[in-house]
Amino acid sequence: MANHLTPEELSEELKIDRQEVIRLCMQEGVPIYQGKIDKHLFQAQLEALGAFPKAS
Repeated sequence: MANHLTPEELSEELKIDRQEVIRLCMQEGVPIYQGKIDKHLFQAQLEALGAFPKAS
């Protein structure tokens, strides 16, 4: 299972609009490195915001 995903892949996996993924990364300081986002870092930031249920 890949940990670094493109905004498109992340939006499909988490059922969030691609533009929203990019906006959240910019707003919350989640880095997009060479067009890829660390899935676990992104999910942790969403959990901290209360916008995403904690994964078990």
